[in-house]
Amino acid sequence: MHVTVNGARLYFDVEGLGLVPDDKVMRAKPTLLLLHGGPGFDHTHFKPAFSAFADIAQVIYFDHRGNGRSDYGDPATWNVAQWADDVRGFCDALGLENPIVYGVSFGGFVAQSYATRHPGHPGKLVLVSTAAKMEWEAIFAAFERIGGAEARRMAEAFWLSPTPENRKIYREKCHPLYYTTTAPDPDAAARAIVHDAVSLHFNGPGHESMRMDFRAALSRVACPTLVMAGENDPITPIAFSETIVANLPPHVVQFERFAKCGHGVVRDSPEKHSAHLRAFIKG
Repeated sequence: MHVTVNGARLYFDVEGLGLVPDDKVMRAKPTLLLLHGGPGFDHTHFKPAFSAFADIAQVIYFDHRGNGRSDYGDPATWNVAQWADDVRGFCDALGLENPIVYGVSFGGFVAQSYATRHPGHPGKLVLVSTAAKMEWEAIFAAFERIGGAEARRMAEAFWLSPTPENRKIYREKCHPLYYTTTAPDPDAAARAIVHDAVSLHFNGPGHESMRMDFRAALSRVACPTLVMAGENDPITPIAFSETIVANLPPHVVQFERFAKCGHGVVRDSPEKHSAHLRAFIKG
């Protein structure tokens, strides 16, 4: 399905009922709005794992503008402020109130931008394997610790001077270091729609990935916030999540660390991730 938001035609998919019969009334379930990683990827990495939450929430999958099945659009609109305002506009267009907004990796950048630009809008916030500010030396050191000097060299080559060629090498050689477990579905990556141009626009010296910094703005977050991160994550090391937690109002934040997990806590520790997210949705 598509809906037009802020001039862009955005793709979304829905799993589970929003209203369910409960004795003599119809009971509203909370909305879990999923913001995917990237940029340049799509929502499909959430499927099928997040189908399991449709019993307690209406699950909405969403492709950011320029990503997946949404309009490619003007590159001038590929920025975290616009992507954040699209989340608010998307909710307004569908009549979604007090959503639980779940942002992973790049989706966590968008979620932070949304929650700090529209602090009264989310009902709850989930930030997974993400960062308020990317600290590049810490990232390169983490790649070297996990994958050796060659992994550090390839990470530096892509992030400091991104090109289609070194992005391809980075995906082949460095992406496997993001995780501590084998992919449960080897065909998942082939099913994804990938727009490298969006990644190349966002990343690299002088681009937004180098400039963004939500640390001061996080004090404006007003809703309960669950932060989850893996201790063996090279691209958003767990110290980045510690920084997020330190800058959020203490009374709103819950922090869960995942030992022996990388960038994908859903993949590396599905039972623990599910338990924490379920409790947070229902709490």
